Amino acid sequence: MCDRQILFSDLSGDVPWPRARHLLDSTGFSLTRNSNNVTIKIAILGGGAMATACAILLADHPDQDVAIWARTPDYAEQMQRERENRRLLPGVPLPNNVMVTSDIEQAVHGADFLVAAVPTQFLRPILTDLRSHLKPNRPVVSVIKGIENGTFLRPSEIVSQILGIQSVVALSGPSHAEEIGRRLPATVVAASSDLGLARQVQRMFNTQRFRVYTNLDLIGVELAGALKNVIAIAAGISDGLGYGDNAKSSLMTRGLVEMTRFGVRFGAEAPTFSGLAGIGDLITTCVSSYGRNRRVGERLGKGESLKQILSGMESVAEGIATAESVHEISEQEGIETPIMSEVYRVLFHDKSPADATNSLMLRPLRSE
Repeated sequence: MCDRQILFSDLSGDVPWPRARHLLDSTGFSLTRNSNNVTIKIAILGGGAMATACAILLADHPDQDVAIWARTPDYAEQMQRERENRRLLPGVPLPNNVMVTSDIEQAVHGADFLVAAVPTQFLRPILTDLRSHLKPNRPVVSVIKGIENGTFLRPSEIVSQILGIQSVVALSGPSHAEEIGRRLPATVVAASSDLGLARQVQRMFNTQRFRVYTNLDLIGVELAGALKNVIAIAAGISDGLGYGDNAKSSLMTRGLVEMTRFGVRFGAEAPTFSGLAGIGDLITTCVSSYGRNRRVGERLGKGESLKQILSGMESVAEGIATAESVHEISEQEGIETPIMSEVYRVLFHDKSPADATNSLMLRPLRSE
């Protein structure tokens, strides 16, 4: 039986401020962006599309230097030389104040903030490898949307467990890297149990085309980001089967109910799921051509096996692993998640998408 207190514990604690300290009013809000004119160094863990998009956002501020750590030396060298993530974010130039390296010590040396932009299942070993290279108590911003298999921990909890810190912010919302990198307008939330830290991250990422709100519900924002990926697979299956707009709208609406029910069970606030991190991200992921999880579902709906789909994917669809965790947790805790459970059966038990649809449509009648 999973321990809910460990599984989805809230985070709190003192905030270790970086070198570029801010003048604060009584609420902790900054009166000036960088009162000492000191550059903030930010290290991004990951060489994917979202890591690249985050680097572009952060580099918009002249007082922020950004380093991207990519695991593969050839890949990092190519990005650094060509000033572009040609494989995962082609046609989007990297700003001059962004360095790309495969040397983890070089990337994190002197970093005031870390940005974690790797798949959930890779986060633990990466943090374990780099922790000896870090300055103590560096705050971490997570843009990861998943739940770790086996432990059922959220990304912020993995960070806290491995690095021994409580200063973690989740940045989440409708935010495809393909659009952010091209500076199309987008809006997200920076969530932390520490409002001062959330506001600092808000200032770090906010640009003329990227608006950041703050949110105190770290649990809800992280769970919303993870769970919407599972619903997006269901929406993609509906597309692949040719079921039309009515079916997809119903899946999204009832899926949001499941997301909220699951989140509230573990301490999340219900209104979070009606905001940017919940319904906002859900809509984008379920309808966009960029959505990896929706594309996985669509291919399943058209008859491909999961093995066939995974063999040709360059990026990770977080909803696949999350579906496994959510199903196990829901079974243990008695949480009703029929849509997400059917996605799990299609992914891992070879249930046909058509049979999964019938299982949902023929459930006993009830009130909404």
